Amino acid sequence: MPTTTETKIVRSVCPFDCPDACSLHVTMQDGVIESIDGNPEHPVTQGAICNKVRHLRERVYHPDRILHPMRRIGPKGTLEFERITWDEAYEEIIRRMRDTLAEKGPESILPYSFYGNMGILNAEGMDRRFFHRLGASQLERTICNAAGSAGYRYTMGAAAGIDPEDTVHSKYVLVWGCNIVSTNMHQVVYLTEARKRGAKIVHIDVHRNRTSAWADEFIGILPGTDTALALGMMHVLIKEGLTDPEFIARYTKGYEELVAQAELYPPDKVSQITGIPADAITQLARDYGNASPSFIRIGNGLQHHDNGGMAVRAIACLPALTGQWGKLGGGALKGNGYYSAVNSYKLERPDLMPDRNVRSINMNRLGEALLDSEPSVDFMFVYNSNPAVVAPDQNRVRQGLMREDLFTVVHDLFLTDSCQYADLVLPATSHFENRDLYASYWHLYLQLHEPILEPMGECKSNFTLFKELGMRMGFEAEIFDITEEQMIRQALDRNSPYLNGLTYEQLERDGWAKMKLDKPSMFPDRIPTPSGKIEFYSEAMRRAGLPPVPEYVPIQEPEELPFLLVTGPNHSFINSTFGNQDRLKRLEKQPTADMNAEDAAARGLQHGDRVRIWNERGECRIAVKVANNVLPGVLVTQGLWWEHGNEGVQAVNSLTSQRLSDMGGGATFFSTRVDMEKIE
Repeated sequence: MPTTTETKIVRSVCPFDCPDACSLHVTMQDGVIESIDGNPEHPVTQGAICNKVRHLRERVYHPDRILHPMRRIGPKGTLEFERITWDEAYEEIIRRMRDTLAEKGPESILPYSFYGNMGILNAEGMDRRFFHRLGASQLERTICNAAGSAGYRYTMGAAAGIDPEDTVHSKYVLVWGCNIVSTNMHQVVYLTEARKRGAKIVHIDVHRNRTSAWADEFIGILPGTDTALALGMMHVLIKEGLTDPEFIARYTKGYEELVAQAELYPPDKVSQITGIPADAITQLARDYGNASPSFIRIGNGLQHHDNGGMAVRAIACLPALTGQWGKLGGGALKGNGYYSAVNSYKLERPDLMPDRNVRSINMNRLGEALLDSEPSVDFMFVYNSNPAVVAPDQNRVRQGLMREDLFTVVHDLFLTDSCQYADLVLPATSHFENRDLYASYWHLYLQLHEPILEPMGECKSNFTLFKELGMRMGFEAEIFDITEEQMIRQALDRNSPYLNGLTYEQLERDGWAKMKLDKPSMFPDRIPTPSGKIEFYSEAMRRAGLPPVPEYVPIQEPEELPFLLVTGPNHSFINSTFGNQDRLKRLEKQPTADMNAEDAAARGLQHGDRVRIWNERGECRIAVKVANNVLPGVLVTQGLWWEHGNEGVQAVNSLTSQRLSDMGGGATFFSTRVDMEKIE
């Protein structure tokens, strides 16, 4: 008798920490994923997805996926575990938590998470409620965009820019500190259409990469000098009358103070700081000032410096100087999370905290927190993150994780490097197994995700894990004993002109909904700064002890070592996610450090030589890639590779610092100085 199979296509959403938040079409056969493609019906992503997600099936059904809870039976630093039941795991977690609460207090418990899954429920929902109710130390989740977001807000008042769909109308585009071909592919689609309509695209970055090859022009800049370039452009714009006086008078504050500051940055001086020829700086400013509408896509890279917040703040002043806000295709975009913000109070319930003055720990200083904090961190709960690879100053982090008196729980899909230090490892669902709500920090669509798979093995979502822990701890049923749908409805219950009365039923019916914007952006009609104007001069910055007008301050790393190291992303991983997938590792081949040919010749190095890169924090052994992709004195590595399962690979974050950025408490990954020597 012939067997019959059922094949169907179901809708999904990409869950990863990427601005595009793509809508997916997943082909299922008898309840099993056969293939993954883009959803052609989505207004923004329109059926195009990256190679990583196209092969997401391999991640879901990976033979190394964790499918049941495990307890450590070997020494820390190994992966020796025994299988246990969920009841045993819950009992041990609760016993350890209660012991910690009794002996040290709730601040000795620390959650450590980020956005390995961008779903609102699983990234910042039930987990927040649980740790708020517990009274645990609060985690400052600042590892990615905190500095730039703070800087942008000082100028513009909110994390909001133009609708990326309108960038097809832009006539001149600066892609600044952002490899969008690898990290924001649908912005490339819109700008390719803009170029067909006559736009010119200029890429400004520390590294010639895929975006540089796609753009019309590439301008290489020394790391950490973006503020100086922005001020140099302002100098030329003001001196040559390429500003918009009417816009400035009506919508901005502090123009005269900015004029005085920009006067200090003529192109010759800026050239010495940035490594860009003075005539190129002048021409860049002229081209920008003479074009309209012009658009700046501000990336994440430049904010990962000691001065990263000020860099973004300075760049954000440029569209106001030339009067670009309110024009179709004009303005800037750092992030658009402001438009799709849900009711975080109802979602996270900060009112549950027994003590609103509980301490906060910055995630970029995890090593310091584990080794030096008082009271000590004695219980750590890791989920949606892999701190043993992604956190800066890895030797200090791992030294802290090795403490025998630190009890660590890791909830993940795989035995990541962080699991080497775990006392309990809990199996996590993939996003395909969850109901969740997804927002983009780039486009303006909210999307509902409904589960397309049953949980594999004994896997649980973050939502279910912290809900069940809350119930076992005896926390309030009306707050913890709820469904995903109930929590999504609570999140949507916000009086926002951008949500515009959006309902769960609408998302359930259509899959997505666009945030409501009456014009290309909220600016210049609604400027949520303290003055109600775009602030070239910020009184709030002055009160915070920061320069109130954009000012270039060099990075803080001592100059004794000759090279500036930038540890950027690669094309096939998202931070450390996908770092254990053979297909994607083969595409990246091996970790390398790009090095200018002049520097290589001076050091007697040839392409492919292995070198030891080092500073006072640690060392990393890696192959050099000799080319002119970077300026002299600069090294660039790409991708966060796992050490576990990759013979000879070392965590590049052993070189990076726990220093915080000038504002926002952000990471300073890219303000790193190193030396190198050939490994004979």
